[in-house]
Amino acid sequence: MKTALKPTGNALGTPRTRAVHRAIAEARRGVPVVLAAPRPLIIAPAETVGAEGLRLIDLLSSGGAMLLLAPARAAAVLQREVESQAPAIALKLARPLIDSETLKRVADPTMEQILPHFELVDPPDAAMAALALGKLARLLPAMVVAPVRHGWASLPAGHDLLSVPAEDLLAYPLELAASLTKVAEVAVPLEDARDARLIAFRALDQGIEHMAILVGDPAAQEAPLVRVHSECFTGDLLGSLRCDCGPQLRGAIARMAAEGAGAVLYLAQEGRGIGLINKLRAYTMQDRGLDTLDANRALGWQADERNFSIAAAMLRALGMTRIRLLTNNPEKVASLEACGIEVVARVAHEFAPNGVNDTYLATKAARFGHYLG
Repeated sequence: MKTALKPTGNALGTPRTRAVHRAIAEARRGVPVVLAAPRPLIIAPAETVGAEGLRLIDLLSSGGAMLLLAPARAAAVLQREVESQAPAIALKLARPLIDSETLKRVADPTMEQILPHFELVDPPDAAMAALALGKLARLLPAMVVAPVRHGWASLPAGHDLLSVPAEDLLAYPLELAASLTKVAEVAVPLEDARDARLIAFRALDQGIEHMAILVGDPAAQEAPLVRVHSECFTGDLLGSLRCDCGPQLRGAIARMAAEGAGAVLYLAQEGRGIGLINKLRAYTMQDRGLDTLDANRALGWQADERNFSIAAAMLRALGMTRIRLLTNNPEKVASLEACGIEVVARVAHEFAPNGVNDTYLATKAARFGHYLG
């Protein structure tokens, strides 16, 4: 179950959350940052690091560099089994460090796989936090890491590098939920719900907003009908037949209009939380024979990376802490209840296969435990 803790406020504070925001931006640019921990590391994502970033890691490291991978990706690279429950698998990188294009191929299984031989080494203590930075940046969770030299900040190469505590990266997802605020509300008549209103929520990272679609006055009901829907660009907007997201979204709005009230929480968590680009990569892996669960894992992600604490925070802000949940997913029920939301009933929300998404729906039932069929 994901993010089952109840948000308790912005415990990190402004300066520390600002450091996390900067670290995410640096990761997306391929700029190394220093991970502050008992054994500090200099780290950069394999997907974005370039020649200059690798040069800085080489200059500022005090020991051997490693490539951190999630177990599923490491097993594919090594072509043998690894400890599947480990937080990360570390592969030794010889000096001078291999080129950035090779690192990208190692990180991304959708690229042509001409890979060098790697040797397994023990991962550093802060390995989970290092991979967390890649995930927060919506990059592939594959990180180049090395122990950083003592006094790195006083060296010319280290003057401009950011330092961020490892514990702050791990705490950050719950901080996002705790910091949600309503920033806009407006009536938007919809084809299936003429009395709909949109409420936009923004978190402290100032990133993509989450939306609540209110039909009627759900807060006036004892247990309003609620749908927690993760955005799906391909299904919701383009009408993709690979999933059932579009029918689920439109069907939820129509059902709430028929009942007279309800709320759809539209979460900016594309692809079960891995982001749009990574979802498209997962589609490539599915086209090569993997199901939707194994495709995510092949990229180094968990099967479901969504943060349902965000949904719980939105419901509290809307005055809806006792709900009927429109879902086939028992994980959503359990996660919301763990966050303090009372789910008095699960309401089925099933749509027939369309001839393209049959295997996708079967996988949701067999491997994710959805109540389908």
